[in-house]
Amino acid sequence: MKKLLILNGPNLNLLGKREPGVYGNQSFEDYFETLKNLFPETELIYFQSNHEGALIDKIHETGFSFDGIIINAGGYTHTSVALADALSAVITPAVEVHISNIHAREPFRHHSYLTSRCKGMICGLGLKGYEMAIRYFVS
Repeated sequence: MKKLLILNGPNLNLLGKREPGVYGNQSFEDYFETLKNLFPETELIYFQSNHEGALIDKIHETGFSFDGIIINAGGYTHTSVALADALSAVITPAVEVHISNIHAREPFRHHSYLTSRCKGMICGLGLKGYEMAIRYFVS
């Protein structure tokens, strides 16, 4: 059985409430139940924090024993060398996910410090991007 971590960064705890025109009306907790039902043969662990250090700690905790990390670092995507370094420090492969198309938004969102540390990036496909990342790891 594959063991995957879904790691969400700052403000993603507000999904379903925050800017529904950009991020939709569904909470991640509700969507996570959908993912667990879609992938019953995969152990999915979900962690969200608004604190950079907590995200780094979770990468360190899981990065040598899990089969994959699906990371949406939120705003830290564009600012955190420390998160990028954490992904480089572990052996577990990661896929970067963004609900919105970061390349169609403000210019400061066009750069990701994480992309070069990840197997790939899925962006702009809404919550479906998480499902696609899981499918990558289980195939």
